[in-house]
Amino acid sequence: MRTVIDAPPAVQKRKKRLKTDYMLCAMLIPGSIYLIIFDFFPLFGLVIGFQDFQLAKGILGSKWVGLENFKYLFTMYPNFWRIVSNTVQIAALKLCFGFTAPIIVALMLHEVRHIRYKRTIQTLVYVPHFISWVILAGILRTMLDPSDGIVNYILNLLGHESVYFLGENSTFRGVLVVSDVWKGFGWGTIIYMAALTGIDPALYEAAIIDGAGRFKRMWHITLPGIMPFIILNLILSVPGILNAGFDQIFNLYNERVYKTADVLDTFIYRLGIVDAQYDLSTAIGLVKSAISAVLLVTSYKIANKFYDYKVF
Repeated sequence: MRTVIDAPPAVQKRKKRLKTDYMLCAMLIPGSIYLIIFDFFPLFGLVIGFQDFQLAKGILGSKWVGLENFKYLFTMYPNFWRIVSNTVQIAALKLCFGFTAPIIVALMLHEVRHIRYKRTIQTLVYVPHFISWVILAGILRTMLDPSDGIVNYILNLLGHESVYFLGENSTFRGVLVVSDVWKGFGWGTIIYMAALTGIDPALYEAAIIDGAGRFKRMWHITLPGIMPFIILNLILSVPGILNAGFDQIFNLYNERVYKTADVLDTFIYRLGIVDAQYDLSTAIGLVKSAISAVLLVTSYKIANKFYDYKVF
């Protein structure tokens, strides 16, 4: 006589959701096919990182060299560790300022009582999020031009000499961070504004009766109310620490600022596309992806443990 073993509750719950939401699941099929063709199938090409790849011979005909490409990158390739340092520093600066800016703006907008003014500000700060870096780079190049840019024109009026912001190592990182924050903080502001709507208005009314001013209400009610969202977003931002922003840097940098602006993504691009060293570029891309995957899994586990965040 066979014994029927019931499936775990989690499995039963997923099967029930599949039955009730089968139409929604069907909508995932085109996206899943896209991922398989363009994301999973190309993973076969990762073997190039372990070969002395010759384009004429292809993947199947190139010589297998094991970890030689990785050893060369880590021990002998010039400026590799400087590029890694640039990546971490630029990403950390963007994370620090880009993470705090939307919180501050959301808290300020939350205190605005004039609805039209509030919506106008929200729209203005949100617009740059939809503009590509190709367009923004052109705008920044025009504004920061050392000869006739508006920024240097104002500096000249104030008695200062013109500054080549995009051609000096001392100023280029500042331009990267400021422009990245300007482009992205509007999106984060919308997220935190949505989180602020979940705070019970009765808490503010009680605080006003007790004589609490705006700052105290913000400190003791508003910030604690959105703190779980703040910490969760911070944890989930960790996997992107090695993504310093290829689109932005590629459209703004030049050879004069390679010392402080060259990051892993631009390095991989030049190594693989420009110099045709496909094996080396694949090797460093694989290392970057592996580190990002470890950070991703770790951050999700932390978010799940402390804030009950689940992907499914």
